[in-house]
Amino acid sequence: MNILSIQSSVAYGHVGNSAAVFPLQRLGHTVWPVNTVQFSNHTGYGQWRGPVFSAHDVASVIAGIGERGVWPRCDGILSGYMGDAAIGTVILDVVAAIRKANPRALYCCDPVIGDVGRGVFVRPGIPKFMRDRSVPAADIITPNQFELEYLTGRAVATLDQAIEATAAARALGPRVVMVTSLMRRDAPEDTIEMLADSAEGAWLVATPRLKLDPLPNGAGDVVAALFLATYLETMSVSRALGDTAARIFAVFDATRRAGGRELALIAAQDEIAKPSRRFDVMKLR
Repeated sequence: MNILSIQSSVAYGHVGNSAAVFPLQRLGHTVWPVNTVQFSNHTGYGQWRGPVFSAHDVASVIAGIGERGVWPRCDGILSGYMGDAAIGTVILDVVAAIRKANPRALYCCDPVIGDVGRGVFVRPGIPKFMRDRSVPAADIITPNQFELEYLTGRAVATLDQAIEATAAARALGPRVVMVTSLMRRDAPEDTIEMLADSAEGAWLVATPRLKLDPLPNGAGDVVAALFLATYLETMSVSRALGDTAARIFAVFDATRRAGGRELALIAAQDEIAKPSRRFDVMKLR
């Protein structure tokens, strides 16, 4: 598969393209990364350096890729942290161009807006653009719980509320909604869940909650990439959900054993390719 990935990049650590590209390559896919920012490290450290690229800069890089005549061979587009709302228009323009060249290509939007405990952490204008334009244009969206609540205007505290919210998110336009981290009051305390919803059904998978302090940044970026890749390969929501859960758990486990705050992607690479521990995927409807 050939995947165009448009999101942030850091020199130190793993978020955005610096988190998504290697797992995709380890699974055998070709990635065309386009960076929306180039930071020294992720913003979770409180201090960082580096530029946010302008929409013109991002569009120029994308235009250069298109001039190679490769859009008919692009199977998927992945977008994440934008840096500026104007970049969103550039992303939607290339999605339209790729769909024209290859109608089978799928667009996965990771609607990076904020997170539980942190609230909104992106620039003004980006949340509204995500809700009003990016999400309706996407085939797949991969919000976390905070982002699901923002996009739908619904509180999510129980499984029933989560399913109602994913249905509301699908009504905005995407065919598949995959919630990357679900923490509800009616679930066992020692687990963390992912939920995927589509017209064909809804599925839930739970993995053990590992003690990671601080929680590593970039996990959602890895999950979005893994889910898109497996869905492109199988066109099965349940299979993509199960494979993604197994792979990200392996990454978390390697990170716990390493004792650092950055995702241990390199140490977990064999498990990403062939996870040794699997988790049951439960069909909800």
